[in-house]
Amino acid sequence: MTSTAPPADAPEPDHWFEPLADHLGSAYLRYSFTKGTRQEVDAIVSALDLVPGQRVLDVGCGPGRHSHELARRGMVVHGVDISERFVELARGAAPPGATFERLDARHLAFDSEFDAAVCLCQGAFGLMTAGGDDEAVLAGIARALRPGGRLALSAFNAYFAVRYHEGATFDAAAGVSHERTEIRNEAGEPREVDLWTACYTPRELTLLCRSVGLRVDDLWAVAPGEYRPERPSTETPEHLVLATRI
Repeated sequence: MTSTAPPADAPEPDHWFEPLADHLGSAYLRYSFTKGTRQEVDAIVSALDLVPGQRVLDVGCGPGRHSHELARRGMVVHGVDISERFVELARGAAPPGATFERLDARHLAFDSEFDAAVCLCQGAFGLMTAGGDDEAVLAGIARALRPGGRLALSAFNAYFAVRYHEGATFDAAAGVSHERTEIRNEAGEPREVDLWTACYTPRELTLLCRSVGLRVDDLWAVAPGEYRPERPSTETPEHLVLATRI
């Protein structure tokens, strides 16, 4: 099993997720949680009342699966991700209407440029928690939206993490789940990695949104590929926040 330690002369990554994404590459799209893209986009387009021609920001876009699907439906999508490898993959398969750039979600500089934003599958929000920067990510997304612009954002469910935390440790003080697991790249080569993910209650998400100028319109209990308007519970791994910039 290979080591996660970088070469001594390698540049320091901006975030712990970068080396993980570099190793995964396109193998990321083999994981089962990526297979529900169409259903997720169906639900989001309906919930946010998206129509062709609207500008959508995809924060933490990864290899671009949600961006690509939105662009195929006529939206003008711009995806950002901290991983250059993922951005390259997203660009390589991009349909018309989808553009991408490497960008740290903690430092978004857009100003009222988008009609809607999505941040799904712990794309930036939640994964940035090793530095405690989720509020900065959310504030940047809020600034990027025009007044009245809509947001769909997923977050790990703290109730679920506490109840079903086998194989992971949960820091109750920080609300962070930590897991040591194995990932494989396109060639099947394994690597052990650490995963840290912030977990939230509905109340915490509502208050955090309010603090950055977002009004929560609804909050669903969801799982990958199963986005539908169900009340939050202890039985689903994620929450989906639907909000509007005030």
